[in-house]
Amino acid sequence: MIGTLVAALAVCGSALAIGQAAIALCGIRRWSWLAPPAGLALLCAICWGTLRLPGDGTISACLVLLLTVAAVAGLWGRLEGAGEGLRRGLPVALLALGAALLPFVVEGHFGILGTGFNPDMSQHLLAADRLANGEGTQLLHQGYPLGPHAIVIALGKGLGTDLVDGFSGLTIAVAVLASLTALTAFAERGAVLRTAAALAVGLTYMVASYFAQGAFKETMQALFFLAFVLALREASQRPEWRPLPLRFVPAALLAVGSVYTYSFAGLIWLFGAAAVWLVLELVSGRPAAGRPLLWACLAFFVLIAPEIGRMIDFQSFETFDPNGPGLGNLFGPISPFEAFGIWPSGDFRLSPGDGAVPPLGYYLGAAFASILFLYGVVLCWRRRETALIAALAAAVFAYAAARLVGTPYAAAKAVEIAAPLAVLAILVPLLSRPVGLLFLLASGGCSLLVLANAPVGPSSYTPALTGLREDLGAGPTVVLASRQLLADEHGASYIAWELRGGKVCIESEERAGGRLPPGTRFVVTEGTPTDPPFPRLRLRRIAPPYLLWEQTDPLRGDSPCPLIAVRQTPSSPR
Repeated sequence: MIGTLVAALAVCGSALAIGQAAIALCGIRRWSWLAPPAGLALLCAICWGTLRLPGDGTISACLVLLLTVAAVAGLWGRLEGAGEGLRRGLPVALLALGAALLPFVVEGHFGILGTGFNPDMSQHLLAADRLANGEGTQLLHQGYPLGPHAIVIALGKGLGTDLVDGFSGLTIAVAVLASLTALTAFAERGAVLRTAAALAVGLTYMVASYFAQGAFKETMQALFFLAFVLALREASQRPEWRPLPLRFVPAALLAVGSVYTYSFAGLIWLFGAAAVWLVLELVSGRPAAGRPLLWACLAFFVLIAPEIGRMIDFQSFETFDPNGPGLGNLFGPISPFEAFGIWPSGDFRLSPGDGAVPPLGYYLGAAFASILFLYGVVLCWRRRETALIAALAAAVFAYAAARLVGTPYAAAKAVEIAAPLAVLAILVPLLSRPVGLLFLLASGGCSLLVLANAPVGPSSYTPALTGLREDLGAGPTVVLASRQLLADEHGASYIAWELRGGKVCIESEERAGGRLPPGTRFVVTEGTPTDPPFPRLRLRRIAPPYLLWEQTDPLRGDSPCPLIAVRQTPSSPR
């Protein structure tokens, strides 16, 4: 618990300080809630840029600490509205933190978010473990964006947190920073309304759903997209921003964060929104000045230059293959209406009626939210909210492209990334009206339902279990695990995924006094070498904390152990 909370607070604190300093260098001397995502974007670039220097992350940790201290010292007493900004942000931060901790409270322990829901965290943990030890990984060679992984490694080097704490802390921090970022759109509202609206945007249903499966990259991309749009909005509408030659640089920094988190794919949303926004600004008679845009473009290309080669390599990644992962961990294509925030299910993958709520509940909620969204878009158009309208147009294009030429898995991600902007389009014009308050209650309840349903797996990680796959091959294997791991930490789903590609039976350690299933060739246990748990076993390999035993006289018969396919869809959480 302490490691996760310390990691989350460290990310939030460093992002806030470094981002605020960067915005101040652009000439904006007043507190801005665009600082947290801008700082997070810079953390991705800084940590990844220094990760492969000697120390494998130690220099990254030292540099982040130095920049954070320098930022605080440079801003102290010079930043206007800092006290008021912190007072307004504190309730949002605390409530967002409480919501983000709900999965761990319900499960009764901290650990790997999303175990049994989405297996992707296994690959992220393995990649980070190897990078932290100076080794290469498949993701590294494929050009996969590793900025968030570098942050987690820096946390480990600087704070001593393990990888599970680091990724959990980063995921929680993103949820808090997203809610704080949304305050930018509601600065003039009353305390209760702006707090509720910021939480509804930052932790809307689809964002909460991806948080629940530990999908930190998608929640980070949604944050950068939201912040990018709000940065364009501030640069074009704020009187104190308009004279500044570097007023678009904060938006450029957010695009940098998108590159180091989501590679070139993330720019589909950001560049699409910027292009439509420029057209709308021109039509409305207030075109953006060319020189400030050039400064922003220059800053962007300088900061992403080291990543361009890897972006090119990433285009062949399997996610972009229409014949690749397909459904991923989905049961089928999801409804785009989930982006509007009212979907009364603890699992976003379920079709209407598959959960406890009858289908009518889904249809009424989706219809209500859709009407509010369409009405909100009309009102935003009348209010000349060009940045928000442009973002929605880009989001629709990204979803349509993923649905028509991509996969349902990619389309679901497009829905999640668009969701905060869809909710923002409802709340910006309708927050003070009764329908807006009703929307807040309904959407907030759906998000809390998702968070309470989120599975939390083991509290620690080691690549040793994955390393045993080469020894096991297709040989039927029995894994003996603790009752706590299996009953309380979704251990069966975790172990099955780690040993994917072979036939695996998973039993509690209490079974050690019984008989092995027919056809068993290997047995995996935890602990130190002692007497074999079954007769006719010899110790083949020690991979702490695991022991691999092999049958000296293989049992005859067909193994009842199921084949764990490489792309098997994990079971749905409760």
